[in-house]
Amino acid sequence: MTNTIEERLATIGPKTDRMEAVRTIGLFLSELEAGSVRAAVRDEDGVWHSQAWVKQGILLAFRVGVAAEFASGTLSFIDKDTIPTRRFRAQDGIRIVPGGSSIRRGTFIAKGVVMMPPAYVNVGAYVDEDTMIDSHALVGSCAQIGKRVHLSAAAQIGGVLEPVGNLPVIIEDDVVVGGNCGIYEGTVVRGRAVIGAGVVLTGSTPVYDTVRGQIYRRSADRPLEIPYGAVVIPGSRMMKGNFAEKHALHVATPIIVKYRDEKTDASTALEDALR
Repeated sequence: MTNTIEERLATIGPKTDRMEAVRTIGLFLSELEAGSVRAAVRDEDGVWHSQAWVKQGILLAFRVGVAAEFASGTLSFIDKDTIPTRRFRAQDGIRIVPGGSSIRRGTFIAKGVVMMPPAYVNVGAYVDEDTMIDSHALVGSCAQIGKRVHLSAAAQIGGVLEPVGNLPVIIEDDVVVGGNCGIYEGTVVRGRAVIGAGVVLTGSTPVYDTVRGQIYRRSADRPLEIPYGAVVIPGSRMMKGNFAEKHALHVATPIIVKYRDEKTDASTALEDALR
């Protein structure tokens, strides 16, 4: 019986022939690019789970790799030879507009994806159909981006490789991420949410839901989750303590002000002509 790619990766050790290790890593990266292997998966209950062995495989690719020179036009780069940039053809059904964007090997990029320059997608990331990655946007290592997502200009979707058990950032289907947003540390943004320009979400960020009267935080066993259809904007709340109160100091706080409706859909719609 042929070993699975997970089993083959597990056999690679210090005494493994480097060429054999490189071949196995190449097969592993191809599985990531095909979408048959993912750094995180969603179960039937909608809960996302990290695939630790996938991140271990990516870390192995770094360890086995050696520094190599790459060239693109007049530009030159030095990186691990096991994880070069990906190359695409017109029949792949995606658009990468000229101007300095880069997609690393070991990423899944589905049909209909549009990438404006400059932008970057790192190893292990998964970007599903008809998603727009706008200028200066980052999709970090192992981040999972759903269908019809709009990552606006300068949006930063954080990556994670270590600890291998940590959940990557998850952006589900039909989410709009506004310009200059930062979403980090395993935050899960549920489908159809709208993250307003300038919002920053991290593992230590409390999010105040003014519609439902709730506060969302990361717990020991669950990541920070933004509810389905929530519209989140930057806000602030007063800091506690005599000094803070004396100087009227506030701390930035994401606030859910509404849940997505037809008016919101109209204001966030992408023009078909752009695609």
